[in-house]
Parts: sequence; structure tokens; C-alpha cells
Amino acid sequence: MSLSLCVYCGSRNGDDPAHLAAAREVGRQIGLRGWQLVYGGGSTGLMGAVADAALQHGARVIGVIPHKLIQRELGHGGVSDLQVVDSMHERKHQMAMQSDAFIALPGGIGTMEEIFEVWTWRQLGYHHKALGLLNVAGYYDELLRFIDRSRTDGFLWPDVQELLRTDTDIDRLLNQLAADVLTLKAQTPPEQPEAAPGGVAPGT
Repeated sequence: MSLSLCVYCGSRNGDDPAHLAAAREVGRQIGLRGWQLVYGGGSTGLMGAVADAALQHGARVIGVIPHKLIQRELGHGGVSDLQVVDSMHERKHQMAMQSDAFIALPGGIGTMEEIFEVWTWRQLGYHHKALGLLNVAGYYDELLRFIDRSRTDGFLWPDVQELLRTDTDIDRLLNQLAADVLTLKAQTPPEQPEAAPGGVAPGT
């Protein structure tokens, strides 16, 4: 199936080699599956690794990066389409608009903010797209425990928690996201006139 996957991840490699290996494998899988990668447009860290691996295995790669971060994140000159935008808000919106599903790999506060934002948008009905969190080498163990605590303390409904697919296995998580995309596309009602293409409301 044709699928456009948005990958959120760090602009650094991190200290555990497993993180870099996972990013490369996700990129490789995107290419082998005939999917498209949408990501933050950088050439460094896990961002660059996933983009390079996807390109090496034949994937179309869309990078979206603000003018202000071109130097800091070293905009990737080898991607299929590097879209330079004016702000972080526009970056995230454009990435969401061009994706069928989202996955977070290891990263810092920016990565976590991005996956939590699209998770929140899904909860509120601003889009009907699949969500995943790849827990490499236990990196997100504490975060997942916090999410469990949020549910047990009454701040997160179980059905909302279940919207975010989590796994330690790359192939299994990508298969789950692909299945969710098919299910959600079949269930998604026609878009309202005020909604932008892709089911992500303008200005969010």
C-alpha cells in the first residue's frame, strides 16, 4: 500500500548506538515498503539517518524546515522535496497535512512535543490518522509509565491512551500503523468544508 509516514526524531544521534540503528532501519523499511517519508528536513542526527536510509532504499522524502533552523539543523540538500517555511507552527502543520501516519523515534523535547501534539489533535478530532511511538532500548519507558499514571489518576481516558500505538519492534509497529491507516481511511467521514485536505484543520 502507498503510505506517507511522518517521522519525528532527534537532530542528534544520542549516546546509545541502538537509537541510530533504529532510525536507519525505519528509513530502510520506508523505502522497502514503497512508502514516502515526511520529516523535519535536517541532515544531522537521527533525522539525517532516517532520511538517508529512506533515500538509499528508493523512498520519496519530503523535508519541512523553518528558515531559522536551516543552519542549526543543516537542511538536507539531497531530499526529494525540501520545503522551507516561516515558522515551527507552519512546519508542523505542513508535515501533518502530507502524512497518513505519525511515528516518534528517540529524541528530545521537540520530538516529544510533536508526537504529543498530533496525539492531542487526534483526540480532539482534528485528524483521523495513525500514531506510533517506537521505544528503542527502553528510551521511553519512563514516559510510558507517566502516561499510565495519567490514566490511573483520571486525566487520560483508556481509549485515548490506546490511540498511541507503542512497541519495541520496528517491523511490528510499522505493520500496525499500516493496518490502522487502512481502517481509519475506511471509517473517516467526508471532510467538512472548513477542514483542510488530509483532515488537519487549518491553523492548528
